[in-house]
Amino acid sequence: MGLLDGKVAVVTGGAQGIGLEIARTFIKEGATVVLGDINETVGTAAVAELGGESVARFASCDVRDSGQVEAMLDLAESAFGPVDVMVNNAGMTRDATMRKMTEQDFDDVIAVHLKGAWNGTRAAAARMREREKGAIVNISSISGKVGMLGQTNYSAAKAGIVGLTKAAAKEVAFKNVRVNAVQPGLVRTAMTEAMPERIWNEKLAEIPMGRAAEPSEVASVVLFLASDLSSYMTGTVLEITGGRHI
Repeated sequence: MGLLDGKVAVVTGGAQGIGLEIARTFIKEGATVVLGDINETVGTAAVAELGGESVARFASCDVRDSGQVEAMLDLAESAFGPVDVMVNNAGMTRDATMRKMTEQDFDDVIAVHLKGAWNGTRAAAARMREREKGAIVNISSISGKVGMLGQTNYSAAKAGIVGLTKAAAKEVAFKNVRVNAVQPGLVRTAMTEAMPERIWNEKLAEIPMGRAAEPSEVASVVLFLASDLSSYMTGTVLEITGGRHI
């Protein structure tokens, strides 16, 4: 018996990186998964990697567009059944100091992270409350707790996701719909490993456990919040940081 046997999940930004690892973990635990992403080539390859269309489907989705988010959930329902788990993971970065950051850099990051998470939470919660069950997990970041140099847009968006999570949790708890968030710290991905060695080492020095997280370690905490193991938890924010910024 898997922790998500028979469950239907949607993961935005699910075609690569942490989102793909979350999808992989969910499928191992018995779920079927729809990957929402803007990159169709990578998304199609991800479906094949995960085991094909019997367990995974790709939905082209720009999370800034509520219509596309609804269409993604419609696809999930037609392919596998009503959605039990929604993971709002889609993101992007446009790092720059506030002096150099353009308004477009700010608007794009806020729209993808914060509005995208709101669109996903709102659409999934509306369907889940009708069935009086469901779990929503929003991916924030430790940047939303402490604020990172050169990330006024990203830190603001990730802090906003915490507020969104807590407010939404209060609105739908009476319908047995749970809304929680995670705040990963430094995670070993292709993007972070491309950092200059000096920057990487500076970040490692801030981590009491002395290492970066593996994507699977983020996925396992998301699995916990998506499953009935966390059935009495809502509005919580779990840090996955190795003790960084505690």
